[in-house]
Amino acid sequence: MHDYGAYLVANTASCTPRSTLEVIEGAVAGGIQWIQLRAKDETAREFFELACAAAKLTEGKAQLLINDRIDVYLAARAAGAAVNGIQIGQKDVPVQLARQIIGEGVIGLSASSDEQLSQANKDAAVIDYLGVGAVRATPTKKDHPTPLGLDGFARATTLASLPCVAIGAITHEDAAAIRAGGGAGMAVVRAICNAEDPQQASAQLVSAWEAAK
Repeated sequence: MHDYGAYLVANTASCTPRSTLEVIEGAVAGGIQWIQLRAKDETAREFFELACAAAKLTEGKAQLLINDRIDVYLAARAAGAAVNGIQIGQKDVPVQLARQIIGEGVIGLSASSDEQLSQANKDAAVIDYLGVGAVRATPTKKDHPTPLGLDGFARATTLASLPCVAIGAITHEDAAAIRAGGGAGMAVVRAICNAEDPQQASAQLVSAWEAAK
């Protein structure tokens, strides 16, 4: 199973007063190797320009995924940016079609319910991993599904045939439980974006994940 480790969802609305790029730079310096760029309030042009700038910080150091916007991912890739894939949700383009559109590249799919996990198993040939949650309620995604809790996340990993990355108000203190529950990674937003020192927070998360092996 692929190890996604401590994984940053760089949500632009959560990074203030810092810039999103400052947070990403700190995360990379702290050892984060998977970064998903989420920009819900930006225009397509703004998201594209941010993705290209972020790729300069992550190239050769971390995988950079684009949240939801396949058009932004394709545009950034066409512009030569080192973007590595996409993360899509249940309300986005069907995952089979997404694979046809992007060709090679990482595809992560958000899943929570038994029905969604079952469908993901059927589509496993075109998906690289599942973002499973919300583990806990989180203000960074107001339309999140009913929280699963750590026990619910562990149950989801037994139902899924794909690597599962936990998401939803995760902290470094959850690393051991997530790994013990079969998780392939733990995705955070506020634990890094809102941290006093994003680099230090990232290093703490990476260290906690490695210590939980």
